[in-house]
Amino acid sequence: MHPQFHRWRDAWSGARQGLLLGVAALVLITPPPRLATRRVGVSPAPFAALVAPPAKLSRPDFSGHSASVDVRLLADWIAASSDNQQLPFALLDKRDARLFVFDGQARVIDSSPVLLGAAVGDDSVAGIGNRPIASVRPEERTTPAGRFVSAPGKNANGEQVVWVDYDAAVSMHRVRPVDPRERRLERLASPDPAQRRISYGCINVPVAFFDSAVWPVLGAGRGIVYVMPETRDTRQVFAGLDRPRTLASKVTLRVGL
Repeated sequence: MHPQFHRWRDAWSGARQGLLLGVAALVLITPPPRLATRRVGVSPAPFAALVAPPAKLSRPDFSGHSASVDVRLLADWIAASSDNQQLPFALLDKRDARLFVFDGQARVIDSSPVLLGAAVGDDSVAGIGNRPIASVRPEERTTPAGRFVSAPGKNANGEQVVWVDYDAAVSMHRVRPVDPRERRLERLASPDPAQRRISYGCINVPVAFFDSAVWPVLGAGRGIVYVMPETRDTRQVFAGLDRPRTLASKVTLRVGL
């Protein structure tokens, strides 16, 4: 046989062997398609999903509850700016004497008529929280407007309350028919907001509403309470607020009416 044929056969044999070795190596280092996406340990995406905070709503959800234009404007700003820092919050419309309670994602839990301070005004008298109830004059019985960091607690009578402005002794609590002549329960049922102005400044809440919405939401920890003004423009009171006020610790107990 011609020597050139032997050289060609040897070359082909070597090339074929190299090709087979390459295919074998490729099979060893390439996993089957079903296993190609397997990883050892926890991938970053599932871990991030576990620790990521819940998505906030860009618009509040009133779930069919009726609310004024100003209430909706303020709630829109709270949701869009995350001013509540994903804490549950309450929004008090003083002009309508109505309270809205929201969860941290700006979804309304419930709303209800409430009793407010008898006097029209948006500021508390300096030092009023340290004065006896009997010394508070009729024109001083205001529910202050503003943004407050709330805290659950108990008053001097041992009743559950949500402190709104501790220094002014203003809280949210169940309605107490202390003086029958005030007709507080009857006033709560009135469709006229003017009839619901009777307290010394505290926000008196129907018992069922306090037990079902206020205490389960705001009684669990810190929250934000937005009290809308009635003598000033809403934007004048809330524009530019970017962080909550702290609530100093106190050693005295207040009752509030």
